[in-house]
Amino acid sequence: MLDTFQPLLAAADGVDLSDPSAAVAALTARLDPRGQAGRRISAELKALLADGKICDKGAPPVRYSRVAKAIEATRHFSIDTVHMDGPGPHHVHPLGEANWCIALDGDPRFDGQPEGWVVMPPGSGHVPTVSGGTMLIVYLLPQGQIQFTGR
Repeated sequence: MLDTFQPLLAAADGVDLSDPSAAVAALTARLDPRGQAGRRISAELKALLADGKICDKGAPPVRYSRVAKAIEATRHFSIDTVHMDGPGPHHVHPLGEANWCIALDGDPRFDGQPEGWVVMPPGSGHVPTVSGGTMLIVYLLPQGQIQFTGR
């Protein structure tokens, strides 16, 4: 299953997440969600979701799974998948977060952003929220660093 995520990991490898707009531009240049490869990856991820291989923990509005810890084979990103149609738990991204967002139904927005790449810079925190529909999101966390705050 890890092979499905390799193009996302390759795209995110070495991208400076400190400027979200520039990072999204760089990520999209490396792997365009609307391009042939991007559409193929999204279809593979939807199939994993339909088969119950990802997002098999939790309960709506947030079902999730840890695909991999941050190891050499994942270019030192942890990989988490989330099936969302509402708010999740508040957390902070010490080293940032790169997200591959796939619209599943409606016209969903992840923290106000449409499907595609969404970046949170180092040190940022938020209550991740999907509104207007449902999304499948792949969270890539540099060195697996995330801090849940309990708020």
